Amino acid sequence: MEHISTTPFGRRPVSAGHLAAQAMLEAPIPEVVPDKWTIIKELTAARMAFGVSDRDLAVLHALVSFHPHDSLSDGEGTIVFPSNAVLSERAHGMAESTLRRHLAALVKAQLIIRHDSPNGKRYAARGMDGGIDRAFGFDLRPLLVRLPEIAQAASEARAAALRLKRLREAVVLRLRDAAKLIEFGQEETPANWDEAEDRLRLIQRTLRRKLYADELSELNRQSEALLGDVNTLLSANKTENMNGNAALNERHLQYSNLQQKDSEPSLEKEEAAPVELTPDPKAKPKLPLYLVLKACPDLMDYVPSGISSWAELVAAASFVRPMLGISEDAWQRAQSAMGADAAAITMVGILQRASEIRSPGGYLRALTSKAEDGAFSPGPMIMALLSTENERAN
Repeated sequence: MEHISTTPFGRRPVSAGHLAAQAMLEAPIPEVVPDKWTIIKELTAARMAFGVSDRDLAVLHALVSFHPHDSLSDGEGTIVFPSNAVLSERAHGMAESTLRRHLAALVKAQLIIRHDSPNGKRYAARGMDGGIDRAFGFDLRPLLVRLPEIAQAASEARAAALRLKRLREAVVLRLRDAAKLIEFGQEETPANWDEAEDRLRLIQRTLRRKLYADELSELNRQSEALLGDVNTLLSANKTENMNGNAALNERHLQYSNLQQKDSEPSLEKEEAAPVELTPDPKAKPKLPLYLVLKACPDLMDYVPSGISSWAELVAAASFVRPMLGISEDAWQRAQSAMGADAAAITMVGILQRASEIRSPGGYLRALTSKAEDGAFSPGPMIMALLSTENERAN
């Protein structure tokens, strides 16, 4: 059967894209079709391949919600016909001018097709039997026709995201190892550790940004080279350290004896002193750990193995501190004022909002000053972040 194209209503001109979209009105659809929300979920993963934004998809989500069945292939057709006012309400009050822009983007991406009525309005005309005889609005059929394309693009996007995640994990793990080895080397072996530490901090600062695959690959190469150089420095000093083991062991024994000797009077004093049970202002936070982790998901990019205790959260916060450009002094002061756990919660909260905070170090110092005056708790910060994450999820 020969396909007959229709022209767009009003001032919109005919384009090659319009004609190509019209051809999808009679194109076959797959035999097996998932429910409409699964299609939207797949398209969300593949949105970069189709050149649409998350706001475009929010409007598409609202449009699809007007289809009365679970599957777009069920019912009396794939055309939905809400007015801009009703669609705006379904899109959480989006302005109509903004709504029209996102609808145009969806049409341009050939994810929906306009069906214009003679007067440009959207409505459905019913037949003698009460069923819909003719509908004018937006046709969702392209979502069914392009389903294999959407599924393929979604699969490729998820694979690319996983590769990116694994690449970032590799960089983070190498930096963690390099940081610990540099710290060990600074205490145990004479070498140019300052240069290695500068390279480490530079990579850590760069890792704070949102990076693409080629940039992460370069950081991976740099972190691998840094870890290799750190191991080389340690190996070069290994022989010298082994020759000095006798003196080192002697110093260790002297230090141990001194510690033991100094500790005895202290223990006696503690036993003699009366025990006073006073509330600890730095007690464990009342926030559940899982709630903190849910509000700050970006932390998981730096801790691939996950976090299961407050001690691990404190360690993770200490690890990401230099990546935020926060000094050791500011971190120690925060722990002293808030307690280790509350300071860690504050640190990961700052990490979650790193793109919005111009000076993370200055921000932490300001919060620490408030905590010293008893005017700050990380609870409201976490609840605000949790609210933001919930809005994104919806």
